[in-house]
Amino acid sequence: MENKYKDSKATEVDTVVIRFAGDSGDGMQITGKQFTETSAVLGNDVHTLPDFPAEIRAPAGTLHGVSGFQLSFSSLDIHTSGDNIDVLVAMNPAALSVNLAELEEQALIIVDSDKFVEREFAKSGIDTNPLEDNSLSNYRIVTAPITSLTLTAVEDLGLSRAKARKCKNMFALGIVFWLYNRPLSHTVSWLENKFQANPDIASANVKALKAGYNYAITAELFSEQYKVREANLPKGHYRQITGNEAVSLAIATAAEKSESEVLVAGYPITPSSDILHYSASYQAFGVKTFQAEDEMAAAGAALGAAYAGHLSLTCTSGPGLDLKAETIGLAVMTELPMVIVDVQRAGPSTGMPTKVEQADLLQAMYGRHGECPVPILAPSTPGDCFYTVLDAFKIAAKYMTPVIVLSDAYLANGAEPWLIPDVDKIDKINLKSKESPVAEKGDFKPYARDESLARPWVKPGTKGFEHRIGGLEKEQLTGKISYTPENHQAMVDTRLEKIEGIANSLPKLETVGDSSGDLLLITWGSNWGVVDTAVAALKEKGYKISYVNLRYLFPLQNELKDILNNFKQVVTVELNKGQLCSVLRAKYLKDVKSINKVTGKPFKVSEVISSCIKYMEVN
Repeated sequence: MENKYKDSKATEVDTVVIRFAGDSGDGMQITGKQFTETSAVLGNDVHTLPDFPAEIRAPAGTLHGVSGFQLSFSSLDIHTSGDNIDVLVAMNPAALSVNLAELEEQALIIVDSDKFVEREFAKSGIDTNPLEDNSLSNYRIVTAPITSLTLTAVEDLGLSRAKARKCKNMFALGIVFWLYNRPLSHTVSWLENKFQANPDIASANVKALKAGYNYAITAELFSEQYKVREANLPKGHYRQITGNEAVSLAIATAAEKSESEVLVAGYPITPSSDILHYSASYQAFGVKTFQAEDEMAAAGAALGAAYAGHLSLTCTSGPGLDLKAETIGLAVMTELPMVIVDVQRAGPSTGMPTKVEQADLLQAMYGRHGECPVPILAPSTPGDCFYTVLDAFKIAAKYMTPVIVLSDAYLANGAEPWLIPDVDKIDKINLKSKESPVAEKGDFKPYARDESLARPWVKPGTKGFEHRIGGLEKEQLTGKISYTPENHQAMVDTRLEKIEGIANSLPKLETVGDSSGDLLLITWGSNWGVVDTAVAALKEKGYKISYVNLRYLFPLQNELKDILNNFKQVVTVELNKGQLCSVLRAKYLKDVKSINKVTGKPFKVSEVISSCIKYMEVN
């Protein structure tokens, strides 16, 4: 077996947080992903935080044009991409300036010295050279002329300077690979496969990668190397997965488990677009994809597929959820199953389209006219997006209802090792369209209901089962149009009772930590990892703190009311201004407080810890 750690004298560390940063054209996302994949192959637990500029192509060298990729890799079981940065690779002054405040004391900064010149300082608003003015005295600085060394490394291939410069991210990656005892083989194979149609480009990137690795050795850039051993993860086969990839795999699995084709209809919008892209590769598994001309058409297509007797999903982000609202209301009225995945981003309006926020909860609950209840689910990790979307399909099919899944930008683009499930152990999705209708042929009643209050699902055109559905209120049982107040009251009550009844089939809500105490945190979505880590740290210090993580946001699980009453204080942790907090206060008449953040970035563990201590010490 190959020795993964060639230098036995390397200093061993548990967890490292690295951020690669530069212009959006510097390849920082690729660099970060390759370091992540290599670390995952070595068995580390890895969590990532890609950070894209909000503009498609911001001016090069400017602060708002910085693209970053942060990753935490560890020999421990970790749940976040890290708080502060241990190693920053800054490809220009702007990248250094943007990330300086998030560095650990004595953090290592690796810079491309070719870019630390007057014209670059002017672009980023820096008055003096930070490499010379003593402003970085609290950090360890390693300078290397990365751009010029890259050009030298690939000059024999005859590439243009522009193409040759694009390889500098691989040179930087080679340096960091050496620093942390990472093998080059995985990235070399990836480069050769990616650029197999352009062998000169493949060769240039491989040369740059190896040149950076060798330069770290020969130039003696570092006084020591580091190693991070394998994490003790549960046994099994793993792959790296992002939230959007997990959603797409869930769609393919739903097609397999329902023995039915699934339509995925969407319109390109950051950060949900990849769901449509990834899903397009699963045609062989019964997944059909449709890129619509707008958000309303995408929702209409998904509802049309449901009307025709197939599972369907439409993917979007916040502004698209606004536009789909009327069609979701039609799905509620017609009681047809479809899944809506909203990958939340910072708003309102266009807002910060590449940044994370969880501010669509109230929109998902109430953002339609009339009494229009819809189940709402939220995954807590990239891998959990797979199970949550499968869950959503099952609920939609069982209860004949649209279901909203609230993912977010952190989950969608972030990655983690994912234990590949045994597909044979995943439950089938039973479609009512494949079962016998409630009434006999010739006397079909489209709004007769089963024990779940779900109406039958019959494909249009089925002889003997002709029926009406539509946006006008329907008469109970018959489906005829009805304007009587008594009928409308009954149908509104029944639709709500059906959705609220889902709570009776949900798994039991578990409290993590003691069942009673001083403080209970309530979290949902991507905040789970931060809260789990923060609570564990606080309990070690002797604080009486616990938490619950909510996958089901509507209806809420039955146990929640009793759990709330077991704690002196209840506080939600949300990337919004307290939306779940407001819901809980109204429903349970409990003095719930909230820890909030709306900066476009996920919580840090330290932020949650300090907020919790203030609540417990003040009260």
